[in-house]
Amino acid sequence: MNAPIAIIGTGIAGLSAAQALHAAGQEVQLFDKSRGSGGRMASKRSDVGSLDLGTQYFTARDRRFVEVVQQWLTRGWVAEWTPGMYHAKDGQLSASPDEQVRWVGTPRMSAITRALLGALPVHFACRITEVFRGGSHWSLQDAEGCSHGPFSHVVIATPAPQASALLAAAPKLAGAAASVIMEPTWAVALGFDTPLETKVEGCFVQDSPLDWLARNRSKPGRDNRLDTWVLHASSAWSKQHLDLPKDTVIEQLHGAFAELIGCAVPPPSFTLAHRWLYARPAQAHQWGALADADLGLYACGDWCLSGRVEGAWLSGQDAARRLLEHLA
Repeated sequence: MNAPIAIIGTGIAGLSAAQALHAAGQEVQLFDKSRGSGGRMASKRSDVGSLDLGTQYFTARDRRFVEVVQQWLTRGWVAEWTPGMYHAKDGQLSASPDEQVRWVGTPRMSAITRALLGALPVHFACRITEVFRGGSHWSLQDAEGCSHGPFSHVVIATPAPQASALLAAAPKLAGAAASVIMEPTWAVALGFDTPLETKVEGCFVQDSPLDWLARNRSKPGRDNRLDTWVLHASSAWSKQHLDLPKDTVIEQLHGAFAELIGCAVPPPSFTLAHRWLYARPAQAHQWGALADADLGLYACGDWCLSGRVEGAWLSGQDAARRLLEHLA
């Protein structure tokens, strides 16, 4: 019996690879340092309902991804989001309707990765710190010092800075991953007892600590007790204030939001802050996936392509394709 394939990371890239390998009859085992799947597609359960703190929506342009999203739609995992879209510049709000089709997981963003994971075997709350080769197989070591294996191949589907450390056995791949700059984002959720009197449901922001805000209840399937909003700080502001206490981050971004939104903003009755250290790659790459087929080591993620959900999914497909080609 062949040893299974290890996949580190259960965001879209890791699950895309896992699905493709599983469909081809390969046995996979997944590992994730978090308590649940999703990576930046994860949703945060809170006292006021579920909140998408990471990925806000996604688009589909590549034919292969368009087809997959249609399947997700048929299965009820996603729905189209048609928010009242605005642009804010120099403190001025202007309506910004566009033809872009935006998709969200339903009833929350993490519904997609949860459905993709299905019944595949997974170790949650298991942070892999080392990937090493013994004889003809791979083993993984976790932060508790436990060893997992043997595995025939390893697919690393984590943000680039974490991937470069796990790719030590393949210095060329490790170097490529290490060259990717990932930018941070502070995310803040605010909840109001009385709905704010504004038509804004999604807004791209310039010249502000913020670069995005969204009204949660405008997304299909959301069941929020309060009028909850998710704010994303800009990469530049987040970098500058990386170690700011959460309370201060909430206070400053709430202030920026109140200045911008164009209506009275009472003190929120619910607040939450989350720091995404590796929110997005600073630039796009055209790698598809990184592979050392002779070693049996692969890496995939949005950082291998466009930095978008679509890029993550395509990268996972590419890693699986290369692995299967080498097996053939």
